[in-house]
This record gives sequence, structure tokens and C-alpha cells, in this order.
Amino acid sequence: MLELLALIATIFIPPLGVALKKGLSTDFWINLVLTLLFFVPGLIHAIYVNYLRGGSTAVA
Repeated sequence: MLELLALIATIFIPPLGVALKKGLSTDFWINLVLTLLFFVPGLIHAIYVNYLRGGSTAVA
């Protein structure tokens, strides 16, 4: 259920999706800036960070 919520958040509010999957890390802040500059770069970055790049996830 959390995966589905993270996917929906990634599509509609990219920084929230990154925060749900990775926490308030550097990836979140980069994504926030990209989304504020223009939505599409933030969306691409969020999909890359959450679903294409490997690595650890945030511990809830």
C-alpha cells in the first residue's frame, strides 16, 4: 500500500514521493529545487531516484 502511495505522490507531487521513499536527504532537496523551477525535471528526477537508481530506502 505504501508503494502505491509513493508512486501516486511521485507522479503528482515529486518532492513528496522522494521524501516518502528516501527521507529528507539531498535527493529530496535537489528534487524540490527542480520541481520549483519547472515540474517536468522534478518528475523525471523523482522517477529516476525512486525507481531506476538502486540504493537504500529510508527507514520508517
